[in-house]
Amino acid sequence: MAQPRLELEKLAGSDGDRLILGLKGPLSVETVPNFIQTVRPERAAHLILEMSGVSFLDSAGVGALVQLFVHRRNKGQTFALAGLTHQGSAIIQVAGLRKLFPTYASSEEALASGNH
Repeated sequence: MAQPRLELEKLAGSDGDRLILGLKGPLSVETVPNFIQTVRPERAAHLILEMSGVSFLDSAGVGALVQLFVHRRNKGQTFALAGLTHQGSAIIQVAGLRKLFPTYASSEEALASGNH
């Protein structure tokens, strides 16, 4: 059986201070190590993760998002989630992270907020 893959793609709207990453595939225990290794070093002051392509989000994925949020906050950088699927939104809600993570319906809405 093939190992699940999470694809990351730089999306339109990204510039020097702002990075919008589109995620496609599962953000799960199998894909978290590569996700953290790829995204954590990003230096953009503002990071928006476009989550509409995330097919599955488990507790390891949520833990990775928390780790990334804390890492970026400690460096004075922002972090937001956009386009959460119904499953992803429910998990963020149940985990009590709705107040921690800025969430938006789309990356366009996140950009329009002026906070990212």
